Amino acid sequence: MPGLRLTGIRRVVLLGAHPDDIEIGAGGLLLGLAAANPRLRVHYVLLTGSPDRQAEARAAATAFLAGAELSFALHDLPDGRVPARWGDAKRIVDETARTFGADLVVAPGTDDAHQDHRTLAELVTTSFRAAPVLHYEIPKWDGDLGRRNFYLPLSEERARRKVELLHSSFPSQKDRDWWDDEVFLGLARLRGIECRSRYAEAFRCEKAVIEL
Repeated sequence: MPGLRLTGIRRVVLLGAHPDDIEIGAGGLLLGLAAANPRLRVHYVLLTGSPDRQAEARAAATAFLAGAELSFALHDLPDGRVPARWGDAKRIVDETARTFGADLVVAPGTDDAHQDHRTLAELVTTSFRAAPVLHYEIPKWDGDLGRRNFYLPLSEERARRKVELLHSSFPSQKDRDWWDDEVFLGLARLRGIECRSRYAEAFRCEKAVIEL
């Protein structure tokens, strides 16, 4: 399978509806970007979250993106009600696109069944037009996992490091019945099969420009 290289990445925008969305969907990517780009600048945006959960998100970003220059825009829109606050969400995404020029944008998927995730994803596609957008996936009760067209192979070490950091960064989630190694590594193993790797993260990219 031929590979695509994300070269020259210096400025990244990460967008999540809730604390832990970004790390569940793209924690391996974050670890890889930080390791490969010592001068990486990352702008980390959340739409919702209590102060305690936002503190977890800050700690997670620092752990997953060691050495990167981080900035944060953490908002408190109501969890589960983002579509009803569409205007506020649109303003947040538009301001992010206008003020932080990005080489890469990472966001939830437009096919995500959760209304907050899906609303954010749809806004991202209309606001960011000068950078590739990788849409991550989040396993959950809704059963909305689908086909993906971009894969990031993960070594066993990196896949397990991702899971370790999820546990240490988000202790408030440890009692959820789906929050465990089997869920995170199981999905990574399945996506690894699809790209001939032991483990992988999978994304969808709706539009990309080929440079020869």
